Parts: sequence; C-alpha cells; structure tokens
Amino acid sequence: LGFDTIDIFADPMEIDIKERRLIKDTCIDCALPVVSTVCCALGIADFNSTVRRFHVDRAKRYLDLGYELNGKNLLLVVGEYIWQQEVIAPKDQWAWAVEGVRELGVHAASLGLEVAIELEPFTLSLVNDLPKMVKFLNDVNHPAVKANLDISHLTLSHTEPPEIATLKGRIAHVHLSDCDGQKHGDLPPGRGVVEFMPYLKELKATGFDGSISIELEY
Repeated sequence: LGFDTIDIFADPMEIDIKERRLIKDTCIDCALPVVSTVCCALGIADFNSTVRRFHVDRAKRYLDLGYELNGKNLLLVVGEYIWQQEVIAPKDQWAWAVEGVRELGVHAASLGLEVAIELEPFTLSLVNDLPKMVKFLNDVNHPAVKANLDISHLTLSHTEPPEIATLKGRIAHVHLSDCDGQKHGDLPPGRGVVEFMPYLKELKATGFDGSISIELEY
C-alpha cells in the first residue's frame, strides 16, 4: 500500500548532527514527511527529582528534534508505577508525571507541536485505560497535551469503540497494530484478533484527521 508519512524513533542524545541531517534529507528524498518523534520517558515519575529532571529535559530534546524535522507531535510513553505501588504513594508518582508532562506541553506549544500520551495496557502503567487517559489529560490541563490511541492497546484494556468519543478533540496521534487479545504484541494488522473497523468508525466520528501509524515492535 505504501506510506504517506513516517515517525522517527531515534534518541537525539545518541545521534550526531550528521545523522540528524541524514534523517531529514532521506525523508525529504522519499517524500515521507515526519509526523512524530517517539520517546519513552520511563523516569518522568521517578521519586528522585534529579531523575525526573533528566527525563523531562531529554523529552524536550525529542521535541526539538521534532521541530527540526518539521514534525507535528512527540509520542510520549510515561511509564509505570514502581514496586507494585507499595513503597512510593501512587498519587505522588501520578502527580510527578502530571507535573513533568505539563512542562513538556509548554515547551511543545512554544514550538507549535503537541505531546501525544500513549495508552499502555499494562497492569502498572500510569495511563493504562481510557478513564485514566481522560483523568491524566484533565490533570495536566494543557491544550498541547493530547492522547495517542493504539487500537490493539484499546482492545487489551477492554475499551469498547464507542468510548473513544470521550476523547473527541483530544487525540493527537493513532497507532494501528494487532495482538492476540491477551498479550501486547504490536503485530501487523491482520495477524491477530483485533476488530479494527468499529474503532476506526468511532475514530472518524470524533473528527480526527491526523496520521495513523503502523507500529511494529521488535
């Protein structure tokens, strides 16, 4: 089928200026505009303030890379609660994540970009279902911070397609992937059990007009 756009999963703290230029030039040569840079900031809710500071600053570098590549958003994974929520209070970890992401929203807005928070369907993920996504966005309370919806993640979190309507106007990016219905896999669409059409119809009903990326994991 071919592709219209591409997302870039490259750490700006690992690549040099030559590789940054190579990415940009190659995307231009292939007529594949960059939509999103992808960052896993798993320490953004760490109980050490210095660790949180590093992850926020690192995510800002990803936003800067996205701006340099004429992208539209930063796809952000905020991670999980540690130690089974038994040592550090979950409300504190949540608050630290909210604080850090709000700061990223301010930086993103200054660049004309958005932050797309990924819903991760794991038991201890901070944002692991649709109600928590809504609460997280409400708590961050910044117009540049929106949701990323992965269709297989919605299936794994037992989210029914009509529930997508609660995020109308707050969806920045979408991932299209499949799974076996039990375990995260990010399989190519068609290799699992996900019923895509109901989700895509509800997504269209929200007025979403952005990119849908096919995400293939390792």
